[in-house]
Amino acid sequence: MPAVSVSDITILPRVQELPGAKARVVKSITTAPQGFEGEGFPVRRAFAGIDLADLDPFIHLDEMGEVEYAPGEPKGTPWHPHRGFETVTYIIDGIFDHQDNNGGGGTISDGDTQWMTAGAGILHIETPPEHLVMSGGLFHGFQLWVNLPAAKKWSPPAYQDVRANDVALLTSADGGSLLRVIAGEVAGNFGPGSTQTPITLLHASIAPGAELRLPWRKDYNALVYTMSGFGFVGDELRPVQAGQLAVFGDGDSIVVRAANQQEARSPELELFILGGAPIKEPVAWMGPFVMNTKREVLQAFEDFQKGLLGSIPAIYKEDAKPKAPLNRSGEGSKLGGDNKAANVLDVHGAPTDMQEG
Repeated sequence: MPAVSVSDITILPRVQELPGAKARVVKSITTAPQGFEGEGFPVRRAFAGIDLADLDPFIHLDEMGEVEYAPGEPKGTPWHPHRGFETVTYIIDGIFDHQDNNGGGGTISDGDTQWMTAGAGILHIETPPEHLVMSGGLFHGFQLWVNLPAAKKWSPPAYQDVRANDVALLTSADGGSLLRVIAGEVAGNFGPGSTQTPITLLHASIAPGAELRLPWRKDYNALVYTMSGFGFVGDELRPVQAGQLAVFGDGDSIVVRAANQQEARSPELELFILGGAPIKEPVAWMGPFVMNTKREVLQAFEDFQKGLLGSIPAIYKEDAKPKAPLNRSGEGSKLGGDNKAANVLDVHGAPTDMQEG
């Protein structure tokens, strides 16, 4: 796993749990269904079946891969629109190109992150570079959707490039965990990502038998997704494994322990840890648009059809026209299973009478 690592973890700042801190209780553990996204790359839909009220301010999380592509196999997504939220793409293994019609984009690789604010509307494309398509290779990453409050949904589109060597590196009190802080704050240490919605986002690697007691803001929710390995969450030591999401209740800290025995292919417990300040506004979500009302979602579809979200830069026009928005939970998702967000939702995640497109 080539995402940022260090040769001597003991030299890093140590995160200490505050005296008297209340460990968060585990509310639920769910297993992500698997399927295919975009032009056919494999995903695990980490938030499937979770009420949006427990996820707020997050909307959607895909684990992309882990997959070893043969030559000619790497896949991406076609040009497509977004409005009303931010996409955060974190690459652990492999290479991904991003371009948008606002001039943002570039190539990200091991440990890099691309942060795109769709705001009032944008078109973008995500693809493996041509040389990777030709050679094949390992690919593994995440894409997270972060909601924007109503006051920011109509903000101008923006883009930021977060390089692997810029993330804040920390270790746990017992020296057994490597924490890569991508955005937000952990024990007074700040990640480089600039957030429109207050959140904290990090990738943790925990050695066999080690325990992480991570201080966490009381006003943030807390979610832990296991990307590989075996471990336990909460002081109640509920078991988790790859592809499972733990949702935590109230408290001051997140507690995770790695099992003493791990798989040879995954020698440590690898976690994607995130949380943020709930926006507590109505959520209307259909396809690639996340707004506050059904009327705003329908307006987004109409604006896209009229070309008001912009056009593909001329250099790319030979490649493809923007695809009509389908039924995201993902763009043109082929993923089955319970996913409440495939419809337009109210703030509690209950489907309304508008069905998926």
